[in-house]
Amino acid sequence: ARLVESGGGLVQPGGSLRLSCAASGFNVDYYAIVFFRQAPGKGREGVICISSREGSTEYLESVKGRFSISRDDAKNTVDLQMNGLKPEDTAIYYCATDLRRLCPQPSTEGVRFNYWGRGTQVTVSS
Repeated sequence: ARLVESGGGLVQPGGSLRLSCAASGFNVDYYAIVFFRQAPGKGREGVICISSREGSTEYLESVKGRFSISRDDAKNTVDLQMNGLKPEDTAIYYCATDLRRLCPQPSTEGVRFNYWGRGTQVTVSS
């Protein structure tokens, strides 16, 4: 199984980006996929998750109403739409799965994730 992120880049505050997490070796509609991020000098944190049943979980209060997650079964990808970006959203964004069908609740703390992508850099700056 393999995950590859794409779509990162430099964007001005208030702008939007769409990240994509492409899976190979398994179908993204079978397992929950989580997007994490790691800002410079900080630990990695769970951002948002989509379960195998289309339900999603936002782990960060700061992204509610701005970030959304969806799945494209035809492309076997999970996409993270990020709107209203802020400088504090600057981070490397990763996708991962723990090979379970439902999103970890109430957080990703203590959950072992078997597969990770290498990450894509998102920089929000004017």
